Amino acid sequence: MTKEILDQKFGYVLDDYLINEISNVGIFKSFSKDDIIIDINQPMLHIPLLLSGHIKILREDIEGNELLIYFLEAGETCTMSLTCCMGTSKSKIRAVAEQESNLIMIPVQKMQEWFHGNESWRSFILESYQNRFDEMLDAIDSIAFLKMDERLYKYLVNKSVFNDSSTILIKHQDIAEDLHTSRVVVSRLLKQLENEQKIKLGRNKIEVISL
Repeated sequence: MTKEILDQKFGYVLDDYLINEISNVGIFKSFSKDDIIIDINQPMLHIPLLLSGHIKILREDIEGNELLIYFLEAGETCTMSLTCCMGTSKSKIRAVAEQESNLIMIPVQKMQEWFHGNESWRSFILESYQNRFDEMLDAIDSIAFLKMDERLYKYLVNKSVFNDSSTILIKHQDIAEDLHTSRVVVSRLLKQLENEQKIKLGRNKIEVISL
């Protein structure tokens, strides 16, 4: 069953030999919503390939406050964990399941072996680096150049598109943590966006009505 899912999610870029190898050496794991998949300072012994679900990648400041960097969806991997693996260092990010998610974990040694010996894996890794780099630049631009209300609306639109639904089930506190601000600020700006008829607020849910 895992091999069939690997074919569906990664067959577009990885060759048959590698799909079989991943199926043989990979460790299948399931995570529930809000489970920590990779934590900061955790030794990186495996890299994740996401088979289903969504994962958010976070950074943490010295006071323990989190900042959302980017999201992962099925068919992707976290290149920040790849970087740690290549340098055999500890994780600099926290990966948290946004919803029930299934992954296959690949031993670090295999990742390095395939990078040097398999063209399809090397192409996948380099493409992943480029995609995540673009997303991090976008996150930096949002922090540096957008006002908080603009960042908030962009965050909601992205989550709506990401989840393929105009309705987002989320608490104000969760948004505040992702955007590294206070719940009071988020609640005030959400009300402002509702007055502008861009969203509709409900109990622990938000409907994006203007895209």
